[in-house]
Amino acid sequence: MSAGDQGVWSAELGRFVIRGALGVVFVGHGAQKLFGMFGGPGLTGFSGFLDGLGVPFPMVNAVLAGSAEFFGGLALLAGVGTRISAALLVVTMTVATFAVRSRGLSVQNGGMEYPLVLAVLLVGIGLLGPGRLTVGSWVRPVAAQEHDGVNAG
Repeated sequence: MSAGDQGVWSAELGRFVIRGALGVVFVGHGAQKLFGMFGGPGLTGFSGFLDGLGVPFPMVNAVLAGSAEFFGGLALLAGVGTRISAALLVVTMTVATFAVRSRGLSVQNGGMEYPLVLAVLLVGIGLLGPGRLTVGSWVRPVAAQEHDGVNAG
């Protein structure tokens, strides 16, 4: 493998690691909001939290935010619809950032540091795209082989 190839695959692996980490984080947080998993509040609890922040239509927004996080996280993990998922999650994290801005920056005070960092990473992945290490990159060759096998018979 040449030095150029190593650089390309290092970049691909780096993109995969960042996309995967973001996907795991968002699937987990979405599951907390939607299903009450991992010690999360579930829809009723999260809706109450949003209501306390003064967010209009708290149940609708709880479903939207939880769904964006859960399904967007799955899409990031798979590398499918990465740019669209990243864009939707950037919107979700921007809303979260503004919702807690009065608490300051520090995550220790419940501030905006965490959603802000996630939003910045999502912008990066949205700009870079999913890369080569995706579910689609493994499914397409198998589908093509199966298709060629059918036509050859």
